[in-house]
Amino acid sequence: MARAAIRSGHQVTMVCGSYGVGKTGLNCPFKFGKRSGFVDGIKVIEFELSYSNRDSFLKRTWLFICFAFRSTLIAMTHNYDVVFATSTPLTAGVPGIFARWLRRKKFVFEVRDLWPELPKAMGVISNPIILTMMSLLEWVSYKSAHRLVGLSPGICAGIISRGISKSQVSLVPNGCDLEIFDNDSISRAEMPEISVQDFLAVFTGTHGQANGLDAVLDAASKLKEFGEEEIKILLIGAGKLKTDLQYRAKSECLDNVVFKNPVPKDELAKILRRADLGMQILANVPSFYYGTSPNKFFDYLSAGLPVLNNYPGWLAELILKHKCGYAIEPDNPELFARTLIDAKNNRPKLKLMGENAKALAKNNFDRSSLSSGWIDWVTEGNKS
Repeated sequence: MARAAIRSGHQVTMVCGSYGVGKTGLNCPFKFGKRSGFVDGIKVIEFELSYSNRDSFLKRTWLFICFAFRSTLIAMTHNYDVVFATSTPLTAGVPGIFARWLRRKKFVFEVRDLWPELPKAMGVISNPIILTMMSLLEWVSYKSAHRLVGLSPGICAGIISRGISKSQVSLVPNGCDLEIFDNDSISRAEMPEISVQDFLAVFTGTHGQANGLDAVLDAASKLKEFGEEEIKILLIGAGKLKTDLQYRAKSECLDNVVFKNPVPKDELAKILRRADLGMQILANVPSFYYGTSPNKFFDYLSAGLPVLNNYPGWLAELILKHKCGYAIEPDNPELFARTLIDAKNNRPKLKLMGENAKALAKNNFDRSSLSSGWIDWVTEGNKS
């Protein structure tokens, strides 16, 4: 989106923290906990604040607060016309709040997850004082923003339910990076743990509480029970529960499950080219049904992969409407396993689903197309 904004004549400064796999493109050393430079025409300011889903709740909270404080200093001192903040966490909106009320700058807030609704629904946060403070910050962020972006229909509805006018909210979902995944020159990844004849179902993303990946191991156990030896499940990513998942897989002799560390998107494109099916997995939490917009789903579409989704909601409805995969009920490991077997045994149907997935990516979620509307909504014609 930033590159598209630059092509439209805008200047963009991106402020971010650090993440092990998500390289910013800056290689110079940090000075006083910060480094900056230009990457693809974007001025990048990177704080030496390394985030990991493995970190404790307190450590992550401290990192969020530090980032909010330091990025607010940027928002209060730099020259710009529009400040765009994207959550989660909710503290990402703090610079925009200060910029709006103290500098009278235009503030656009993008909501990627509904907080505190989601952590409350998962039981991750139960302290009523913390939940009240987060709810207040959510309300102030929404009320301070001139315009808001929601990544899913449920997120937009959640914003509006807080008293925000529909005219201030726009749905701009995560997009498909077709230039990365839709490339015939991409080679198929070779992995020694997976043979050429194996049917490969892949999950890419965080291995945390929200992702509910025990459901995948439950299905893998059923596959072993059914004597199915030609289906392999690949879990790519990191997260707080990854070690526990690996321990369970080893203790239950689930050799049909392979774990891999996070990889950059160009390497991920090679893996998805080898895969037969992408798995969109989340814990069975009703707040997720319409209130999330997972990047991995759009990567699968970009790669022309059929998708297996294990919870109801807007993505399940998309899959069924466009016939680009399977939408199964949650918490049913036998159905999960039998759906994988059905996919393996019905290659012509699977191929058609993959073609439908690619068509959906190109027709509805091409990021280059979405970026035009996003730029207009965020900038309202300003050159910034």
